[in-house]
Amino acid sequence: MKINTGIALLATTMTVLAVGACALGSGNTTTASSGTQSAVQTLGSGSIATVATETLFTERDLTQEADATGAVRDTLTDGAEILITGDETHILSGTAKNVTVIVDAGSEDKVQLILDGVQITNDDFPCIYVKNADKVFVTTTESENSLSVTGSFRADGDTNTDAVVFSRDDLVLNGTGTLKITSTDNGIASKDDIKITGGTLSIECTADALEANNDILMSDGNVTVRTPKDGLHAEDDDDPSHGAIYIGGGTLTVEAGDDAVHATTDIRIDGGSLQLTAAEGLEATQIFINDGEIAINASDDAINAGWKSGYTTPLVEINGGTVSIVMGEGDTDAIDSNGNLIISGGTLDITARSPFDYDGAISHTGGTIIVNGKETDTVTNQQMGGPGGRGGGRR
Repeated sequence: MKINTGIALLATTMTVLAVGACALGSGNTTTASSGTQSAVQTLGSGSIATVATETLFTERDLTQEADATGAVRDTLTDGAEILITGDETHILSGTAKNVTVIVDAGSEDKVQLILDGVQITNDDFPCIYVKNADKVFVTTTESENSLSVTGSFRADGDTNTDAVVFSRDDLVLNGTGTLKITSTDNGIASKDDIKITGGTLSIECTADALEANNDILMSDGNVTVRTPKDGLHAEDDDDPSHGAIYIGGGTLTVEAGDDAVHATTDIRIDGGSLQLTAAEGLEATQIFINDGEIAINASDDAINAGWKSGYTTPLVEINGGTVSIVMGEGDTDAIDSNGNLIISGGTLDITARSPFDYDGAISHTGGTIIVNGKETDTVTNQQMGGPGGRGGGRR
């Protein structure tokens, strides 16, 4: 399911239409010049902000206890491959080395893998490898499960199988138990979408923990990540109109050396609890925060809207929730938009030398802003460097 097909084009149209609604001459909005982009940029919500959340997840996506009627039971054995070729449910259990569960089913087939006390350690190949299917569910029972790859990954022909769970199609992670992933490369990777709707997931890896070519969507669950690279990463190298991240609930804890959450197009947060420690916390072309509890400790930019996708203007839009930001020393910005900035609600509690940096227009119509322990109605702009730069807006 590609929720962001055409998002960028629609977002561009919506930002133009939103000029009147944002009332550029109202006194709540100012503009700033950019050395590389248009001097006056319009404001407005991008299209991911208008996607109905009930369309993002199916009933089966959200079901945490799988229907095991007619399921095939597989007990893992060292070196024994498990091949699934149809629309089936498999209950997996046992401890084994160098085992790969391969899904090579029809393009309309939905496959459910129920992990019921699984421990797999592989030398150089994914523990779960989805070659073909419509969608694959990885569902944990009330059990502890672990999947790990300890050596360098080997390719499967022209396919660079570089994750413990590697899928060429949609992947859903849910259930009532725990799943621990340990990897010498990526943790979980999909060439399509990744959805997380339940269960407890922990990933420790040397590359991206969760990587999708299309979208990453999280409605619930408890996810903990530790990586020197990105925590969540949604990007299609061949199509910059793909790559969005949606978080509507659950708990996400990330320790990352680069970005905690990185999307090419949009990040939308409607709820949940996020604890992010990284060089950059949230990075995308457009970032929408509507609700949730978000704490970011960053050494570069905590929230960064940049020109990741050329189809739309960068935007940070904060409408609700509680966002707490603590910045490191040096040339760092708490909220950095290479385009526009909208603050209409929520609470921003920022500890930083440079709280705001935006290249486009500012609309500040609501919400509570606390900077270095003091509440303020002023959104200063550090665009030109140092306190009190150009731009600035009061409500």
